[in-house]
Amino acid sequence: MDSEEWSRVDAWFAERLLAGDGDHDRLLEANARAGLPEIDVSPLQGKFLHLLARAMGARRVLEIGTLGGYSTLWLARAVGPEGRVVTLEYEPRHAAVARSNLVRFGMNDRVDVRTGAALDLLPKVEARGHGPFDLVFIDADKANQDVYLAWALRLSRPGTAIIGDNVVRDGEVVDGDSVNPGVQGIRRFVDLLASEPRLSATAIQTVGAKGWDGFAFAVVE
Repeated sequence: MDSEEWSRVDAWFAERLLAGDGDHDRLLEANARAGLPEIDVSPLQGKFLHLLARAMGARRVLEIGTLGGYSTLWLARAVGPEGRVVTLEYEPRHAAVARSNLVRFGMNDRVDVRTGAALDLLPKVEARGHGPFDLVFIDADKANQDVYLAWALRLSRPGTAIIGDNVVRDGEVVDGDSVNPGVQGIRRFVDLLASEPRLSATAIQTVGAKGWDGFAFAVVE
């Protein structure tokens, strides 16, 4: 099977399991009109994040990497009107699009979009006492993936779920000699997952509309 077949299967499931909710499609259309890169999670992956947050009763969510707010919208709907999503976005233009999208779909009152480098923003999140978070979704620059994980731990509690996206990198993650900073960042991230006694973790490979990739899932002990 190739990526075209993977996408066709994704579309088949999405047609049946995501029918009746056009807001997320309209958000992606708004992102495309704004010229944002098409690197959001897939619709099925977004629904997975939503269901996971709902199943664990998450009320406080930290997202590292907002883009145009696609995954943010899924998470915001999961936490409910009393919940809060803090999401960090490096690019001011992307953050502006995300804010506009969240206003359009009525989620701006439960989402705090912060603009700047995540490594500058995370200490401020900690200082203002926004943690501990129930769920942390890491989907930003992969070269710093291990550092983001260390921060996720600082802002967590026992039972917090931590998800790291894009960990397979078309299989390149197994290449210890790779010169790709993102690959090396993911390798350090996985090493930290393995060595940190407070974490129990696994990784799942995925194929679909986003190609061959996967995510890591950990729970704080």
